[in-house]
Amino acid sequence: MPLTLRYREFGRGLPVLILHGLFGSGRNWQTVAHRLAGSFRVVTPDLRNHGESPHAGTMSYADMAGDVAALAERLDLGPVTLIGHSMGGKVAMHFALARPSQTRRLLVVDVAPVTYAHDFNPIVEGMLSLPVARLTSRDEADAFLASRVRSAPLRQFLLQNLVRDGAGYRWRLGLAEIAANMPRLLGFDEPGTGAHYDGSTLFLAGERSDYIRLQDRTEACARFPNARFEAVPGAGHWVHVEQTDLFMRHVSAFLEGS
Repeated sequence: MPLTLRYREFGRGLPVLILHGLFGSGRNWQTVAHRLAGSFRVVTPDLRNHGESPHAGTMSYADMAGDVAALAERLDLGPVTLIGHSMGGKVAMHFALARPSQTRRLLVVDVAPVTYAHDFNPIVEGMLSLPVARLTSRDEADAFLASRVRSAPLRQFLLQNLVRDGAGYRWRLGLAEIAANMPRLLGFDEPGTGAHYDGSTLFLAGERSDYIRLQDRTEACARFPNARFEAVPGAGHWVHVEQTDLFMRHVSAFLEGS
């Protein structure tokens, strides 16, 4: 059964669903949502095991796309434009492949429908080892994670999921569930043999990212024959944060149909 996702909503107009990446939440996309809200009805859900949404032991892309479809039906959105980043991009791709008639347009940010070899286990293990109930401050949590997650910006991103709980803290993420499903998250569930989405599709990569390689385009085009590929100069994997203005130019042009 699909889960009832928590979400935030901005603006009016044709519906746009923005799906966040692994360890993120809909709040990470508020800046983009506000900038689109003048022309579109933007919905930013928290995917299962993330943000304020419920936790669940299963976490396939079919599961998550089903959650999003249930939300779209609950809000009576009709056909939607999907913008999905990283893990959220895979959710968006699965949604479009399984429900092409419910998909107006598809924008996939810095991910491809392939299996990745990235190892997130050290990050998850570091987060799970954090003594959250005994923490007295976020600075203490950051110092603890520093030996396991060397990137300060990445630690700050992860620590957005740390919330007060009485005298200590707790993770609002379903970390155990994410860890158990990591092999599946690194792959890509096929909704069916030969599934394809013929609508307008844009794969938007960060110029400095390696998440969409030349060889991945073949896999993408087999499923999304009307796809085109663009790159945002100077951006890595977090395209919308690192080069927000350039990212928005690409997004706006795509949503306006040019």
